[in-house]
Amino acid sequence: TAIIKGMKAQSADCAKAMLEDTDPLKVIDGYIIPALDVVGQAFETGKMFLPQLLMSADCAKAAFDEIKLKLTADGEKQEPKGKIVIATVKGDIHDIGKNIVKVLMSNYGFDIIDLGKDVKCERVLEEVQKQGVKLVGLSALMTTTVPNMEKTIKLIHDNTDAKVFVGGAVLTKSYAKMINADWYAKDAMESVRIAKEFFGGEE
Repeated sequence: TAIIKGMKAQSADCAKAMLEDTDPLKVIDGYIIPALDVVGQAFETGKMFLPQLLMSADCAKAAFDEIKLKLTADGEKQEPKGKIVIATVKGDIHDIGKNIVKVLMSNYGFDIIDLGKDVKCERVLEEVQKQGVKLVGLSALMTTTVPNMEKTIKLIHDNTDAKVFVGGAVLTKSYAKMINADWYAKDAMESVRIAKEFFGGEE
């Protein structure tokens, strides 16, 4: 409830209290992720707007921070579900959408390597090869930068076996197909679904 309502301090306090007698993974799977799912669906159906989505993501992060502290204290490490490189393509300086994707995906347990905004095609490829990453997320908000997205996808496909999902205000499913993206993510929750599917479901 605290996550859904955007109450950050309460989210952290609730997580802390629950961790006294509940397994950390149960807190994640039983409370945090279902809350994020509710928020994601409300955002998709227009019942909740971007500022609320961001507040809820912050609340989830606060709860996750408590869990990380507990796991560190117990000497346990949460196994990341998979490594993903994300970037806003060259020429594009918008990264609100990408940052939401980053927070949500991190909350779902994925290991995110964020290259930032206005990232050169070669830089994305270099990181993918260096890290041995199999999934890449690219964002573009302006029509003028979509050709750079296409170029980045081509570089990745030609030189690695990594798959690419794309998102951003100017993109559509058919546009994504045209530039040879493997998936089109219409929003941050869709990115999470793609990653879950790619890395083998709900492991």
